[in-house]
Amino acid sequence: MKICLVATFPPSARQLNEYAFYIAGELQRNPDISLTILADELADYEFATDENGKSLNGPQLAELPGFDVIRCWKFNSLGTPVRLLNTIRKLKPDVVWFNLVFSSFGTPEHPVAAFAGLSTPALTRALGYYTHITLHHIIEHLDFASAGVRQVKLFRLASEMATRTLLKANSVSVLLSGYRRILLEKYSAQNVLLGTHGTLAPCPSPPDFTKRGNPEHRILAIGHWGTYKRLETLMEAFPAVLRKVPNAKLIIAGANHHTKPRYWESMRESLGSGSGIEFRGYVPEEAIPELFQTSTVVVMPYDSATGSSGPAHQACEYGVPIVCADIADFRDMAVDEDMAINFYAVGNAVDLADKLVEILQSPKHQHRMAEHNFSAAMQMTMSSVVRNYLRWFELKRCKKAIGRAPLFPGLGTFWRRHVFPPIGVSSPSLTSGSDLPKGMGSRIDEKAS
Repeated sequence: MKICLVATFPPSARQLNEYAFYIAGELQRNPDISLTILADELADYEFATDENGKSLNGPQLAELPGFDVIRCWKFNSLGTPVRLLNTIRKLKPDVVWFNLVFSSFGTPEHPVAAFAGLSTPALTRALGYYTHITLHHIIEHLDFASAGVRQVKLFRLASEMATRTLLKANSVSVLLSGYRRILLEKYSAQNVLLGTHGTLAPCPSPPDFTKRGNPEHRILAIGHWGTYKRLETLMEAFPAVLRKVPNAKLIIAGANHHTKPRYWESMRESLGSGSGIEFRGYVPEEAIPELFQTSTVVVMPYDSATGSSGPAHQACEYGVPIVCADIADFRDMAVDEDMAINFYAVGNAVDLADKLVEILQSPKHQHRMAEHNFSAAMQMTMSSVVRNYLRWFELKRCKKAIGRAPLFPGLGTFWRRHVFPPIGVSSPSLTSGSDLPKGMGSRIDEKAS
């Protein structure tokens, strides 16, 4: 099977590039799959900086070895659909798989470019290629105000149009049951599947408690910061945690959201010395395992959510307890995927501090939550997630092949020769076609064949 994966892809620092990397890794391991990644052009990522505040210069970064990557589309560009479609037509894949959020192709400052990019799956299907979308959020659960979007009503209307356009793909998978329910009820969609986000590494790593609390209890917050993922509540809560757990340390890792450059740097600059907070900046994939394995708890200090959480699944992957804002999406995620999460009231620094201290002061609680999350991770490995996608793609390909071929080869010929032969040709045992009303024979011939 020949698959084109349309996605942001490392060393790009844009949203979902890590998720696409792990999908591609699983596809590459399958000998029956020929994979080409249609990725975004690399740029100078001012929003993604290292611990020294230095921006990542994409064009200077090397492509990852072992992947067939064609960088054929550009963020915030109106030309994205044309360039993608031209590349797809040259490659002639069996499946075109899009890995998307609504801002995958453009920012709110470039809404026409963003919408043009989101129209590409429908155009791809119109060209005759089987098209699937993994959609990581839906606009009904987006908080536009938190994301800094102005003219909210206009954007919501445009986003509903974009949703209907995305649903023109052959199939769409979402990662939370509540999302599928909304698409079925509000949009009357008939092609929506419920998928699983999955852990990222091929095999989860069991928790090694000797690396935790030795000598520090590390609290890890990781993400793309500045919109709905914000640090103010966590920064307010941490001094209270430090008073009760003196060996606690807060590690803030990850990039800024692409619409909020220098957000976390400004938060760091507001701190005095001796804060017990370390900022790591953008973390390369090879440093992720050590970062999670040495953390006692992962905290998700969000004001709102945009779907199933990657950091939560990584926490499960390494067997780490989770403290999370009490948001409906995350409640659904915890139930759907059986995660051990302690929830705090959104924006409540006192409640957040209490939830963190409760875990940090109780080794028994740490072990129970860690083992529960590791057990959950074993049930949703990326290999099983991708395997389910491939089963679906193969099923659809088989159905398409059956639809093209006659159910009983030769039946059409038999039907034409013996049941309804052409006018003037008789059959010794069956009624002549000349006895039929004019034109009926040709219609039946067409249906039979």
